[in-house]
Amino acid sequence: MTTRIDVPPNTMIADLDAGLRELLLAQLGRHGFDDIDVVFETPTSEWAGQLTRPTVNLFLCDLRKSTRPGQSGPEGGRDGGRASERPPAMRIDCIFAITAWSKAVADEHRLLSQVLGVLYAFPVLDGHLGARLNDGSQRFSILASVGEQRPEQRADFWRSVGGVYKPALDYVVTLAVESGHVVQRGPDVRSMALRATLAEHPRGGVQELAHVGGVVRDEDGRPVADAWVAVPSLARLATSDAGGRFRLPRVPPGTHEVRVRDRDGHEASVELSVPGEPLDVTLPAQAARST
Repeated sequence: MTTRIDVPPNTMIADLDAGLRELLLAQLGRHGFDDIDVVFETPTSEWAGQLTRPTVNLFLCDLRKSTRPGQSGPEGGRDGGRASERPPAMRIDCIFAITAWSKAVADEHRLLSQVLGVLYAFPVLDGHLGARLNDGSQRFSILASVGEQRPEQRADFWRSVGGVYKPALDYVVTLAVESGHVVQRGPDVRSMALRATLAEHPRGGVQELAHVGGVVRDEDGRPVADAWVAVPSLARLATSDAGGRFRLPRVPPGTHEVRVRDRDGHEASVELSVPGEPLDVTLPAQAARST
């Protein structure tokens, strides 16, 4: 067993900034807010004094481990022909304080109102943040919520950045961070032979039984979880795990019919030979129909 640190490239916060900027500019432009800026600056007094046109500022004020549920356990896979395992992805809350800036307070309120409407309309940001976050790097849906409460007092926040107190929207976007920690194991042990003495033949009667393992996959090669794997003639039943793996216990030698069915009704029937190779099953795309 070996451990490897292979940290994947990660620009998710910068990609989130770019995606939110494009989303807000496009949606605000539809309602007449054309000549505005969307920035990600620290809202200090010095910064505010340099503004020349209406501006929406999304200040990333905190990053925290999310309380949203993630994976229940480590993820298994194959790496160079060897079984590998990596910790589950960690979900992170990106917390923004969003403010609107203009010469007139009434204009600020109009702009902030429209920003609130836009953000509230997109609780799920999948497909709305540009190609960099739509490339499969995010394991979970990108979720967002507006109006969240931060534990610190708002006045303390503005004092800490040296700015003047202003109304702000608290906006939280939840992203996923993949682990670069990979544990490589040896080849999977997917079968085991047991030899049991028969009580009715104590002088030499031995029956050899096998624990038979395998993997259930769909037609695209992805593992299928929670599939039923049954040997009806032996009353043996197993269920595949998150990696599609299963194990049928105490199967006697011979040829047996194995029936596999997933939660969506896709079915397959295969032949199992004991002793023999591990049983890998591919489910068809269409559910089997009874005749």
